[in-house]
Amino acid sequence: MASEIKPTTSSSSSDPSSRNEKHLASSPIISAATDESQIISPSLAIDPLAERRLVWKFDLRILPVLAVMYLFNSLDKSNLGNAKTAGLEKTLHLKSHDYNIILSIFFIPYVLTAPVLGIAGKKYGPNRVLPLMMFSFGCFTLLVATTKNFSGLLALRWFLGMAESAFFPLVIYYLTTFYRRGELARRLALFYAAQSIASAFSGLLAFGVFRIHSGSLADWRYLFIIEGGATVCFSAFAFWYLPTSGSTASFLKTPSEKTIAHARILLDSSSIVNEPFVLRDSLAIFRHPTSWIILAIEICLGVPLQSVQLFLPQIISRLGYGTVKTNLYTVAPNVSGAVMLLILAFASDYTRLRFPFIALGFLFTFLGMVVYSAIDVENQLHVAYFAAFMMTWGTSAPSVLLDVWYNNNIAHEGRRLLLTSTGVPLANLMGVVSSNIFRNQDAPKYIPALATTAGFGGMGVVLTLGLGAWMVGDNKGRDRRGGR
Repeated sequence: MASEIKPTTSSSSSDPSSRNEKHLASSPIISAATDESQIISPSLAIDPLAERRLVWKFDLRILPVLAVMYLFNSLDKSNLGNAKTAGLEKTLHLKSHDYNIILSIFFIPYVLTAPVLGIAGKKYGPNRVLPLMMFSFGCFTLLVATTKNFSGLLALRWFLGMAESAFFPLVIYYLTTFYRRGELARRLALFYAAQSIASAFSGLLAFGVFRIHSGSLADWRYLFIIEGGATVCFSAFAFWYLPTSGSTASFLKTPSEKTIAHARILLDSSSIVNEPFVLRDSLAIFRHPTSWIILAIEICLGVPLQSVQLFLPQIISRLGYGTVKTNLYTVAPNVSGAVMLLILAFASDYTRLRFPFIALGFLFTFLGMVVYSAIDVENQLHVAYFAAFMMTWGTSAPSVLLDVWYNNNIAHEGRRLLLTSTGVPLANLMGVVSSNIFRNQDAPKYIPALATTAGFGGMGVVLTLGLGAWMVGDNKGRDRRGGR
């Protein structure tokens, strides 16, 4: 039976795993039982016990650091919503649409610079570019605490968008140099859960910081000082700590371990490991119609994702609580979103299916938005709060699984990186839409915004199921042509 995880966007119609096996059949592969190279069948090339020990080393050495880095990335990107509840608009004398403009401006450089920084990450190594990006957006976050007016904050948000633009695409590419296709979703989910935890932690941190009423600074400024300072400090550690790739990691002590790390990726992820980036060759990914469908799904994902990330405090404020309690009430939905992300990702890796779980995530968001906009929130607080939980369930999981889906199906490293560096920023660009549909004149119900967000979620369900059904049919056709 054909697996769903097959290439639909590679340079040929052949399966990447079969293409890799043909390549490996004539290449020396290390058996885990020996330190010597020997030409053997790919199916016998790697000892499972040695491979598990190797993957466990990757899990302990790579994932925690990346998760903390992404936690700070998410904090520095989304803390503006918490600051708004503590009087940012009043302190900076913002006018009616200024806040929406400040949110929107972030996403323009985010899209423009992401492919450039993605290519830089491929050329110089994600282990170097990611910490440098982290140092940059930490500095810009610190500077937000010094801003005095709309113009200053607008400029800082522009540079913050530049600094953060390729962070998530580069992390995805970085992980594909360590993990096989069937291992990637749950690892990326553990990493991405840091975003949901960050949103929860941001609410807790804001709850504590906004109780500071001494000193000469406005309460919200302390939030940026604490988060920006911690980000800068951790970036220095990450620059020293992260290895270039699995096959060159210094914590792998034997040549056998490094060769197994190389063979794993060659067998089940990349057609050529650590291949040089050639722009003209990588651009061929956009000749495939499936790439454009993937980008359309990224757009459908982006609006719900950015709406929940940026405006969950404003959505929950409709429950009628004060500033401090509203921020506290964002914690539980964000934590539950992280839990749901892990459940769907582990189920996806276990079944080796992606699109049903992506569609399920879109459905959660669609239902959450529809329920919240349809009920009388003030008289049905428990139902409304549960709908907020559903919103968070449906934002994180589709983002992770969609990125894993197409990264699993592209064996060419350069094309994989370029599509990711286009698709992920495109989803984030939808923050421009989210920033301008949650208008002050629609508060506190925000019915137009909720309806628009639900519409994008519903379209995401349709496109995901359509592409998934086509892939299943295409795989069955390949099996028949191959005599399987």
